[in-house]
Amino acid sequence: MTVSGIDRLHSQLSKLEDLFPGYLTEIVEGSIVMNPVRPFHGRTIQRLWAIIEGQLPPGWALVSDVAFPFDDANEFCPDLAVIPAEAEAENRSAYPADLIEFVAEVVSPESIRRDYELKPRWYASRGIANYLVLDPLKGHVVTMWNPGPDGYRGRDTLPYGSDLTVDTPLGKLTLATGRLPVDPKASDRS
Repeated sequence: MTVSGIDRLHSQLSKLEDLFPGYLTEIVEGSIVMNPVRPFHGRTIQRLWAIIEGQLPPGWALVSDVAFPFDDANEFCPDLAVIPAEAEAENRSAYPADLIEFVAEVVSPESIRRDYELKPRWYASRGIANYLVLDPLKGHVVTMWNPGPDGYRGRDTLPYGSDLTVDTPLGKLTLATGRLPVDPKASDRS
């Protein structure tokens, strides 16, 4: 698929989101997936953005919910991704997946399998050094590193509450996880 074809497809998906306010649309394994956006999800993204933005070195920028096509059957819209500032300044609706240097996803009840199982394989296959899964349902963050062709070789799960320092190619990023929301109604918290 060409970039112009990807832009057209993403434009069509954006129209779907306009028809269904409160839903985020992605293409996963060839299927169009729509997830409802919840306040805890949005608040986690906002807080993570605020925590990370001031720590980025010059030349890097954050993006959220823009398309990154991985192949014809998978186009992800990460909750938070770090890409070169020069690319972000183009203000596009889709970017090549190879631009991502750091990525984070926030779990919702509908995205558990995708965030924990499918996306790590794709992100690692592109050599994205660090992948974070922030889980307001369980009140923890999963940090993945050391990407390989079949996924990440390193993985730690840490409960929200203390600061987490992630050693990335961008430098060390410190996340104050105690500021992240936890869904009080989540039945599967550990």
